[in-house]
Amino acid sequence: MTQTEFQSGTVTPIRFYQLLDRLIEAVVVLLMLAAVGIVTLQVFCRYVLNASLPWPEEAAQFLFVWAVFLGLALLTFRERHIAISLFVPKMSPRVQTGHAIFLRVVSAAACIVLVTHGIDFMNRSLQVLPALRVPLKYLFMAVPAGGVLGLVFLSAPLPGRAWWSGFLVLIGGLALYAAMRWGGHAVFAATSSTTVLMTFSLLLIFAEVPIVFALVVGSFAALAPLPPLMLVTITQNMSGALNSFTLLAIPFFILAAAVMNAGGVTTRIVDLAYHLVGHLRGGLGQANIVTNVMLAGVSGSSTADASATAKLLVPQMEKHGYDRAFSCALTASASTLANLIPPGLGLIIYAALASVSVGALFVGTIIPGLMMALALSVVVWLVSVQRGYGGERKRSGRGKVGRAFLLATPALCLPVLIVGGVRFGVFTATEAGAIAFVFALFTGAFIYRGLTARNLTGAFKEAVEDTVAVAVIIAASSPFAWILTFEQAPQKIASWLGALTGDPVVLLLLINLFLIFVGLFIEMIAAMVILVPILVPVVMAAGVDPLQFGIIMVMNLVIGALTPPLGVLVFTTARVGGAPSSAVFRAILPFIAAQLLVLILITAFPQLTLLPITLFGP
Repeated sequence: MTQTEFQSGTVTPIRFYQLLDRLIEAVVVLLMLAAVGIVTLQVFCRYVLNASLPWPEEAAQFLFVWAVFLGLALLTFRERHIAISLFVPKMSPRVQTGHAIFLRVVSAAACIVLVTHGIDFMNRSLQVLPALRVPLKYLFMAVPAGGVLGLVFLSAPLPGRAWWSGFLVLIGGLALYAAMRWGGHAVFAATSSTTVLMTFSLLLIFAEVPIVFALVVGSFAALAPLPPLMLVTITQNMSGALNSFTLLAIPFFILAAAVMNAGGVTTRIVDLAYHLVGHLRGGLGQANIVTNVMLAGVSGSSTADASATAKLLVPQMEKHGYDRAFSCALTASASTLANLIPPGLGLIIYAALASVSVGALFVGTIIPGLMMALALSVVVWLVSVQRGYGGERKRSGRGKVGRAFLLATPALCLPVLIVGGVRFGVFTATEAGAIAFVFALFTGAFIYRGLTARNLTGAFKEAVEDTVAVAVIIAASSPFAWILTFEQAPQKIASWLGALTGDPVVLLLLINLFLIFVGLFIEMIAAMVILVPILVPVVMAAGVDPLQFGIIMVMNLVIGALTPPLGVLVFTTARVGGAPSSAVFRAILPFIAAQLLVLILITAFPQLTLLPITLFGP
């Protein structure tokens, strides 16, 4: 929203919205940094002062929830929410204008849902946070607060219209809300909630409505015919999904990646990767994969790796003749390695849900992770041969490789610190994220000396925006997933799969198909929360090792992050790399095919996962 003048001929109030935008941005950044500081304090007190504090986890989660929902309003004003982009950019200006108004009306309806039923849920909450002794309603207040600020931003004047035009959007949103709220009984009473949910959500997503608002409106439409009390489950699930200490690892690792990028840490890793494989056919593409392998041990977050690598390598690849969509597709595919190489967040979450050893998962995923990297490398080579990418650079001498390795040594120490700390129980994955942030800050400021006040501030702002864009989808996917569970859709499918065959390999292949389908619509963490308790008993009864299944499940769901309609990693790299998401989805097909081949091999040959565990132990 950059409009400065409108048809009324008066000075517009856009300045007010811009000032509010900057104020909220500053608050969100401070909340995120405070959360990192609190978790770092927890580690410091435990190991330096030998005195654990009872309140840091609750405080950090409290700050994170508020940061995300305030950030939701921020991204609404900036039009930076993740959305699929298919048809509208190719349409006439008149159609695009009408579509923009439609998006704002739907967004307003979603914000009204958050405000109305967020306040209702907040007032019903009587619990108190045990350590902080703060009423939980102040945590849940973040949802309606974000909705109110979203409505304030949506009241901004439409481009080229009078100052009051934005208020017509709010009226339209209210009308849409009322139509679903009180018309739902008549229209959807005989239709299952699952059908309404899937229909509304998918139609809105493919209409290029921001995914977070499409999921909120879809969930609201599905629950509208039910008793009014059911509507509070939307905001209850959204706030509850983010009120997770494990989930804090995402913003912490994204912050760490942003600081590494700003401070020159990531650049050293990229330089080392380029010196190692840059002489090969498709050298920059191969360097992209090697970089993601190295960064995987640092961030643990596919989204963080996708964002950081896209910022550095996509412009360079385009400069050297690589197609931008191909570069973004490769970056998105390679970023899945962050969940397949320790300390992958997906592995940690699965271990917690299935009650298996995190250390064993870390060891068991070594071969699958490297196989995935090799498969992507083969695709890059084949495409590069076909299109003539790279291959003209000479092999770097030992001196250059050694110097690049020496410069990257501080950065390469971080994966050892993180994996070793989590592996031996020194700290949790979330605490590892906070330590990664502090380490990146220290190396960027005092070793590489690439950090300045300006680029550090910019890194914080970018990291917050990237975090919020992903976190709000995780939040919105929670009521979506809850409705599916309420209707017992996953349970019915899982039971059907279990009854269909007793052969472990056939069962896993069927579950692979099911998980790929689930990954199309449900974000990885939400899918794992729903399906791990359901599927693990099924596969264990068939004789499948839960460690092998954990790696298979994570592989399926990260592949789902590359596919529409959600496709979080594709949308992330497309946004950062400046490529149309539709073109990136087309370019990513060969990489998905290679990943599916690796998935089949891991499914058919459990020794690839279990042998390292047997040899090296958990």
